Amino acid sequence: MKETTIAKLRNNAKAYFDSVEKGDIVRVYRRGQPIAEIVPIPKKKPSWKREIPRLSITGRSLSREILKDRVDR
Repeated sequence: MKETTIAKLRNNAKAYFDSVEKGDIVRVYRRGQPIAEIVPIPKKKPSWKREIPRLSITGRSLSREILKDRVDR
């Protein structure tokens, strides 16, 4: 964890935010008291890219049952 004051953060914002982007946490102090922490946002995959369990149903094939129903008419 890195620590800084508001003045140093203001003067070196790019360096601190680059550090946060790499995964570090930056704690900001004012008059010796901690007032904030800058933390990285967790990287998550979009919902459409996540792995999902495959549905497996045993029994008759739906497409075969539909075709069978069409032939029986």
